[in-house]
Amino acid sequence: MLVVAFFLAATAARTTRAQSAPTLSLSRERILSVARDIIKAARFSTLVTVGEKGQPQARIVDPVEPDSAFAVYFATNPKSRKVAQIRKDARVTLLYFDAPRAAYVTLVGSATEVKGPEKAAHRKADWNEFFAADRPNSYVLYKVVPIRAEVVSAKDGLSGDPTTWQPEIVEFK
Repeated sequence: MLVVAFFLAATAARTTRAQSAPTLSLSRERILSVARDIIKAARFSTLVTVGEKGQPQARIVDPVEPDSAFAVYFATNPKSRKVAQIRKDARVTLLYFDAPRAAYVTLVGSATEVKGPEKAAHRKADWNEFFAADRPNSYVLYKVVPIRAEVVSAKDGLSGDPTTWQPEIVEFK
């Protein structure tokens, strides 16, 4: 009887783990589609830069939605600390959190300053209150090119690893 109880418990544990473990059959396209939905719903993102003494620094930005290559653009005041921080160390992280969905996307990559026609092409109308369209020098535009996306959304079947909590990960080239 004890052996049967142990077998049933072990089988139930394996079944539970299999049901909640990351699904290897999730396609890159599916994960990125869910990521786009989360980003759109979240709208704002937390930008993390490397501070002057190596301490991570976080603040909210209002980026445009990712382009086809998943690059993201955001604008900022040219006198802000983040400009100096990015010039010193271009590594950044963007975190989007959709509270009602209890889901998040983290984009890890590097930021480069955008100038010329590309700057105007990636301007968001919502920025007009802060950065006048007719004064392009009133803001700096950055393009964040991700090397990795991390996505968690249990509602969408992207729960990550139940033991390590590692999210679903997509690597970019």
